[in-house]
Amino acid sequence: MAEFDVLVIGDANPDLLLRGDVRPRFGQAEQLLTAAELVLGGSAGITAAGCARLGLRTALFAAVGDDVFGRVVRDELKRREVTLLAADGRGAPTGISVILSEKDDRGILTLPGTIPALRPDDVTDVLLRRAGHLHVSSLYLQPALAAGLAGIFARAREIGLTTSLDTNWDPAEKWESIDEILAHTDVFLPNANELRAITERDKTDEAAAELVKQGTTVVMKNGAEGARAWWPGGTCAAPGRTVEVVDTTGAGDSFNAGFLAARLGGRPMAEAIRWAAIAGSLSTRAAGGTAAQATLDDISL
Repeated sequence: MAEFDVLVIGDANPDLLLRGDVRPRFGQAEQLLTAAELVLGGSAGITAAGCARLGLRTALFAAVGDDVFGRVVRDELKRREVTLLAADGRGAPTGISVILSEKDDRGILTLPGTIPALRPDDVTDVLLRRAGHLHVSSLYLQPALAAGLAGIFARAREIGLTTSLDTNWDPAEKWESIDEILAHTDVFLPNANELRAITERDKTDEAAAELVKQGTTVVMKNGAEGARAWWPGGTCAAPGRTVEVVDTTGAGDSFNAGFLAARLGGRPMAEAIRWAAIAGSLSTRAAGGTAAQATLDDISL
């Protein structure tokens, strides 16, 4: 049996979440906030925390600096029972995101720091053999890793791991290497906009069908509408759960965790989609990506 149920690879950094009068006005205008929280961030970090909260033995492979922000990340991961397998940060400081959060929208300012430090050679076969499943997040904030991810996924599948990917948005909108990577991806977890952009198709049904032909299961985050999935021979959907939304930061990452916990626990696809939609919804009940993540009891309600 593998040491970990899931190995998450990607970004981990603090998020400084600001709420209130957050739209900047220059000219030395002082604006008053209603709240400020320093919380665990990074798509991979939030996904890993969600997986652990739902009972998976979870490891996170990420570059985290030996600095104040790095200590925040390490402490938060330890508190959430995520094993941090620290990668070489190559001398960079730990990154940070400043999130200007409004009820229906948010702006994000990110210092990459260690986020792009990962290299394909860092992901060794020895590392991969420690887990049963490999999940990668924030692909296009990590260009060196992205360039070699197809090879990593191919090696992982040869060893016997299943694979999943959440690219997040590509700031350059080039989606480089994605076709090659998806050829070795068991589950792709985009939102609707990412799915349309990657396939250059306006309709999500058509976009998903294009990827399913290549053998990839597509599990799409669809905001308040919940989730939808397509796989060779089937499709299903599930609604989200109605909650009082405080902050949507990390909802998609908690969605990933819900799906992975269900599928790696042997549950059927329709139930995994339901878990994903519920986990994504419940995470919006509090500020930041991890404070209100779902538990197994939450999902069973």
